[in-house]
Amino acid sequence: MRRHGNLFSRIIDLDNLRLAFARARRGKSWQNAVQRVERNLAENLDNLRESLAGKTFCTSPYRTKVIHEPKTRTIYRLPFYPDRIVQHALMNVIEPIWDGMFIADSYACRQGKGLHAGSRKTMKLVRKYRYCLKGDISKFYPSIDHNILFVLVQQKIKCPDTLWLLRNIVYSVPGGKNVPIGNFTSQWFGNLYMNELDRLVKHDLKVEGYVRYCDDFCLFHEDKRFLHEALGRIRTFLVERLRLRLSKEDIFPVGRGVDFLGYRHFPKYLLLRKSTAKRVKARVRKLPDLLAWGKLSLEQFRSSLASTLGWLKWANAHNFRRSLGIDELWNSCQAV
Repeated sequence: MRRHGNLFSRIIDLDNLRLAFARARRGKSWQNAVQRVERNLAENLDNLRESLAGKTFCTSPYRTKVIHEPKTRTIYRLPFYPDRIVQHALMNVIEPIWDGMFIADSYACRQGKGLHAGSRKTMKLVRKYRYCLKGDISKFYPSIDHNILFVLVQQKIKCPDTLWLLRNIVYSVPGGKNVPIGNFTSQWFGNLYMNELDRLVKHDLKVEGYVRYCDDFCLFHEDKRFLHEALGRIRTFLVERLRLRLSKEDIFPVGRGVDFLGYRHFPKYLLLRKSTAKRVKARVRKLPDLLAWGKLSLEQFRSSLASTLGWLKWANAHNFRRSLGIDELWNSCQAV
């Protein structure tokens, strides 16, 4: 496996830092923290470059908050400057290296992939195979072992300065485990970690019908016994190699419907997951009031509706759309 060196000069290059600022700023230009950096951008980026080059940079203390939808999770937040900019600068250079390692069946947080591409692949497999093995990892991000992760990092990266920066981020939460949900790098660390499972499934078990999105995965096969044997191998591998365990596991005929990526996949049709439909309904019904009260701009109102329509267009959801009245809302806001 080829290891990459001489990366750090590209990471701390001022053009890369400017690009990192632009990417970290997307959708956040209204925030005071972003505007403060932008007012003296050249000076701030020069100072950031010096702190990285001189190894005085250190990941800032985290602020945390607990959210309960769609499930209870602790979200970690770092300052926009310097941390979020640094993480984008790092991944501008590292992303192509890691992305090239990943299998085509890994759909989370990758260009040209995503939820809907993963759902389309799942539909193809539901129509092709008789049985599905569905599983997900218990408390995935909080369970990622720092030492195991950093060994995986070093398999492709040999640049000492880049490894210094990666180590700084990987070990930024004490306790030996936990990749913070909220860090830009975390989605990539998660993919790198689960790439080990992907390799087991594709290369050792030789499963053709496979889809993974973050810590949720599905295996498809004609033989139910094969899937039971595969499940045993996967359980053992996760515990012994990655120090992870499954929170849910099920083997069933695809005709029952495969509940995955927010949809329920059947051989002849696709439905919204019931919990997804409930959240969509609650959100859409609040939007007109939020707009009327000035808590949403017209642009934000349109954006939220467009996002919801994006979810619905993939599913057999005609009656649900009618009950929401979402098409009428969309037409009315476009006319303004």
